[in-house]
Amino acid sequence: MIDSKPKTNGHAPPSSQTPVPAIPVNLTTAAAAVGAQREIPSSPKRLARVAGVLYLLVGIFGGFAQGFLYPKIYVAGDAAKTAGNLITNSGLVRIGVVADLFQATVWVFVALTLYRLLRHVNKSAASAMVVLASIGAGITMLNAVFEFEGLRVATGAVNLAGFGAAGSNALALLFVDAQHYGLLIASIFFGLWLVPLGYLAYKSGWFPKALGVVLIVGGACYLVDVLAAFLVPDIGKAIHGYDTVPSIIAEVWTLGYLLVIGVNTKKSDERIVAASS
Repeated sequence: MIDSKPKTNGHAPPSSQTPVPAIPVNLTTAAAAVGAQREIPSSPKRLARVAGVLYLLVGIFGGFAQGFLYPKIYVAGDAAKTAGNLITNSGLVRIGVVADLFQATVWVFVALTLYRLLRHVNKSAASAMVVLASIGAGITMLNAVFEFEGLRVATGAVNLAGFGAAGSNALALLFVDAQHYGLLIASIFFGLWLVPLGYLAYKSGWFPKALGVVLIVGGACYLVDVLAAFLVPDIGKAIHGYDTVPSIIAEVWTLGYLLVIGVNTKKSDERIVAASS
């Protein structure tokens, strides 16, 4: 019988063994690109538009509760007028409380949808975005409780006969004051969640890079506004109108882009094709 065993001197590998060729760098890059592509959601445009619709609901209900109703009620330092506004607009206040609870809940789902859309860019940043939005939503819901308690005090739903009218009005103002400063604290997270969102938008290639920058600037403006309100109130009032402009531009631009365009996946697809070629 012919000996078919490979010949070896005891040290070198068998002569019939073929050395494994090194994997070319471009194939490694292509494999990494394919792996990254698997992380990308199958229908990013649909996810983006879902996020846009949810974001629109946040804008509508939050705008009603905090942009329209809240200024009609709160008169800083005037207990009688604040209590009177609560009584006069009691039905609207109840709707406003529900609207605030609803928009805060939907805000969390906006963040979760954007997490699914952008987690392939940077999972840590996407997770931070969800956590920050959730904290802000929780504070917003707590603020709604203060507003509702102020309404109950003003309308006599709570027995405060021993306080008298002036005492009841003062307590109603105290609750609405707590809501006012609670909204300022919530604004910290209104701003902070925009920072990782801006970073993800910038790095993804699915959004204009300018939008990512404006989101980060808008988030910073929220923080400046809050710090000024607590540390230098007079200056805070003077700059409030200017501070909010970049934030409004950033959020309206993001909302419009999500609803109208969704995401622009063409550039990222071109990058993946180039990496695999």
